[in-house]
Order: sequence, then C-alpha cells, then structure tokens
Amino acid sequence: MDTKTVRIGIAGINGRVGRLLREEVAAAGAILAGGSTRNGVMDPAGGDTIAPPCPVFTSMADLAQVCDVVIDFTNVATVRAHAQALTQAGTAWVLGTTGLGDEDQAAVEQAARRIAVVQAANFSPGVTLMTRLARQMAAALPGGEYDAEILEMHHRQKVDAPSGTALAIGNAVADGRGIVLKDHIETARDGHTGPRADDAIGFAVLRGGQVVGEHSLIFTSANEQLSLTHRSFNRRIYATGAVRAAQWSRTREAGLYSMDNVLGLE
Repeated sequence: MDTKTVRIGIAGINGRVGRLLREEVAAAGAILAGGSTRNGVMDPAGGDTIAPPCPVFTSMADLAQVCDVVIDFTNVATVRAHAQALTQAGTAWVLGTTGLGDEDQAAVEQAARRIAVVQAANFSPGVTLMTRLARQMAAALPGGEYDAEILEMHHRQKVDAPSGTALAIGNAVADGRGIVLKDHIETARDGHTGPRADDAIGFAVLRGGQVVGEHSLIFTSANEQLSLTHRSFNRRIYATGAVRAAQWSRTREAGLYSMDNVLGLE
C-alpha cells in the first residue's frame, strides 16, 4: 500500500503536539481522517498552516472506525480504554504517552497481539540513536568501574518524573549491563544516603520554563568521564517521527514495535 494513502487519526488533536501532527500529516501527503477532543470541536491552530478540516469525535472508539492508524500523545489515564477501542476496531496505534504503570503497559502488550503498536517514549531519530548508544556504552563500561547518571530537564508543565525518555535511556543502560532498571534505579537522594552502589543508575530531574526536552547520560570512572547529550529545540521533531511511524505501521503485522524498527535499525 502507498503509505501516503494511509488514513491517520490524531487523539488529542487540539493539544500542543496534536496541532503539530496536523501539519506533519499534511506535509507527508497522508490523509487526516479524524481527531478526538473532549468537546468534539477542533480549535483553530492560531494562524498556522494545518491540514483541511476533518471529522472530530469525543471517543476513541468512533475515531478508530474511520482510521487505519491513530497517533496518541494523550494521557496515561486513557491508555487502557484506548487499547481496548483500537483492538476492537483493528486499527494500528502509534503511542507516545509516557508514565505508564504495569497494568497500562500490560494493556498495550495485550493490544499488540491483535494490532500493530509502535510505542516510544520519544519519536525523535536522535533520541532513538542515543538510546541504542546508551546500551552499547553500558555494555562496554561496567558498573563496577563506571557510574551511570541520567540528567533530564523539561518544561514546568510536565507531570511525570523522571521523563519517559530518561527512563528509556535508563532501561537501555540496564539492558547493556544485564540488569533490571527497577532493581537499581536511584531517583531520590536526600540526607545521609551512604555510598553509591556500583550498579546504581541515577536520575536527576529539573523542571522550569518552557524547555522542550534535554537528556544527558554521563558515565564517570575514577579516571575519565564520557557524556552523551540530546536537546530538542522544537516539539515538531516528535510529530514528524510519529507520522513516519504511522505510515510505517500500516503495512505491519500485529506486534509491539519501537522507533528502532521504524528506522530500520532492527
């Protein structure tokens, strides 16, 4: 199938990323088949160039019926309901919502048995490559010699911490070292914490202003330090990557995919 004929839906079409997604769907030559909002009305984009008007729904179930794939950057509270609606409709899902709990993730994985799901904490090609490099670096730099720390900063409105991207980087470090992140994560250091554990993966979180997203992975030994940093200048990079993932997902069998798959890295 010609990916330009893919019918793309946007959950949360009035949101900050949703507005960018409208533009990126049009730029890719795909079809903006519909969107969802709380009130069923699509707000104007403040003078920005957007795709032509499209149907707007209040429920994911209705949106899924008119789309081949839905891009979803909404809220963690909607994940399980969206998983069910998209599975029932047989509609592919590009999921960028972060902060998922175990039950939410289980619902995503259950949906992936029936539909194609592209799930990523960050749809930027640069972050995708950073995560792969994090895994390789961690495998080459053992925890007993190199301490791994992750520093992230986002805008003041962000509600989850550490960010989904920071956790994805942390999981990559853990994978590279053959350990499980939840058993070695350190997110709260205050008071007399004692010495740092050899296999600890530390996180530091900053919030302020309108910073789109900054992530640094730092490996430090007794003799050297190696840092890997990614900065997002504009949320558009997430929208561009998500539309690319949506076009890619349309021809895929049911399964749980990542941006590594979309970029041809796996």
